Amino acid sequence: MPLAHPVRPAALFLAGALMLTGCGGGPAASTAQGSAKDGAAAGHPVTLDNCGQRVRVDRPPRRAVALDQGAAEILLSLGLADRMAGTATWTDPVLKGLEEENAKVERLADRYPSFERVLDAEPDFAAASFTFTLGKGGVAPREQFAKLGVPTYLSPTDCAGKDNSGDGDGVRTEPLTMDTVYGEVRDLARIFGVPDRGERLVADLKSRVAKATSAHDFRDVSLLYWFANSESPYMAGCCGAPGIITRTLGAKNVFDDTREEWPQINWETVADRDPDVLVIGDLTRKSQTAESAAKKIEFLESHPVTRNMTAVKRKRYVLLSGQAMNPTIRTVEGVEKVAAALRAYGLAK
Repeated sequence: MPLAHPVRPAALFLAGALMLTGCGGGPAASTAQGSAKDGAAAGHPVTLDNCGQRVRVDRPPRRAVALDQGAAEILLSLGLADRMAGTATWTDPVLKGLEEENAKVERLADRYPSFERVLDAEPDFAAASFTFTLGKGGVAPREQFAKLGVPTYLSPTDCAGKDNSGDGDGVRTEPLTMDTVYGEVRDLARIFGVPDRGERLVADLKSRVAKATSAHDFRDVSLLYWFANSESPYMAGCCGAPGIITRTLGAKNVFDDTREEWPQINWETVADRDPDVLVIGDLTRKSQTAESAAKKIEFLESHPVTRNMTAVKRKRYVLLSGQAMNPTIRTVEGVEKVAAALRAYGLAK
């Protein structure tokens, strides 16, 4: 990531109003506390231990940037489009129902924007879904934002019970649950001074999960989740967002024996596991091979190793957005769509 240009006057102002300092909070911690003082908004300043950083936000942000689609969709779902200065790093069309609000917010880049491009938006807060986004090779390390007085928030879904020190997409030391996603929603709602909206969104998500899984038994169904890439496919391990879907439905992931988030697994091993159903990412980005569901299905039905798999011969496919396969509020969409497909395929008891 190139070095930032000299600080703009707006950023200098922000440095006096907002602060972030590194502190020793545990990676799973996400606790907030706030009190009104000297004209600050009620409930502020808000202080959180977030993925090993102590984050303090003195006032509700007015020019937030969401550096990943997951973070953007939470803010939009909380009705905060008028307080967003930009979004970036998209894999899919925006969540249905948010199109009008999303159109009001500038897209800084379809992938990772440069740090300079983010600074041009004059942000007073930045939220991201993935550790890489706020690290070297992504947009910029959190420390670079901190030097300008811009607080950053990293989704605890990418740090709680997860080791990101390796070269891949990380290893889960503990299975992820929707409670961590709900915690992110509540944290962001408090930061923006709209805690009631956060509680309403969480209640709606919980209600949808309960409805999708009621009165059905999927315990004998085996699933495989393919996110992207046909040469060295990324398949879901046990314990990320696909794990939430699998455990919520009581089904089995054929790669439950790996804690890697998205291990790359050869097709011979995939065919040997022979799942009942293939859950495949239907992405609109262009960074890997076989991004769209159509390309994935074309590959599966023509490749000599995969075309004889049970799910392929019976065309048991479930198409999910990339965001539904990431740990976001759209993981609930994944639960709903997989449950509906298993019922449609006659696999529910």
